[in-house]
Amino acid sequence: MEKGFSLGKNDALIVVDVQKDFLPGGALPVPEGDRVIPFLNDYIRLFTAANAKVYATRDWHPPNHVSFQAYGGPWPAHCIQESEGAKFHPDLNLPADATVISKATDPNRESYSGFDGTALVDELRINEVARLFVGGLATDYCVKNTVLDGLAFGFQVILLSDAARGINVKPGDVEKAVEAMTLRGAETAILEDFTETAEISTAEPGGETIAEKPLTKADKKKKARLRSRGPYRKARAER
Repeated sequence: MEKGFSLGKNDALIVVDVQKDFLPGGALPVPEGDRVIPFLNDYIRLFTAANAKVYATRDWHPPNHVSFQAYGGPWPAHCIQESEGAKFHPDLNLPADATVISKATDPNRESYSGFDGTALVDELRINEVARLFVGGLATDYCVKNTVLDGLAFGFQVILLSDAARGINVKPGDVEKAVEAMTLRGAETAILEDFTETAEISTAEPGGETIAEKPLTKADKKKKARLRSRGPYRKARAER
């Protein structure tokens, strides 16, 4: 069944942790994490055209963060404050007025959720946001926890399935994360579920952007299929 989401000023897009260290070549890469970027850019255009808010969370760890292996945690050092790896990927087209939410800044506390220890819930309420659309990295950690906290704070939350990827440390972690989110009341959506149209880029990350006429739903479906056959096909086949 087609959902037909229509966006407005009471909606917000939350882009979770699309930082260099979580992408191929980074300190803690999410498998195929770069595949979320074209989809997120499409969503950013949709939300911007609808005058909806865009938020971008980021890990912003001090060098001695408790989650790092050197300090007893499970992860290699990553997304250290002011480091190159903590920067958003340059192919992510965040609007100039996007609100950046820094999390996990306390060296003695792990914080996966964009709401944990941040001002995100206050920002959303000030802007009278009622519905959240969440995508980014990683599905089974920061995306999941952000979605669950959004639900706990009383927001309607939609997981953007085509714009999220997981780590899957244990096989099935991503599936379990999605199940946990939907059992708590989250919905799922993909780009073709939106009734709004926007100028969608024909470029993959790193390429030139060519503006097109507004796309129909059929055009969006075709683009999604073509995108899945793009330059990442080889990487998928080698997994």
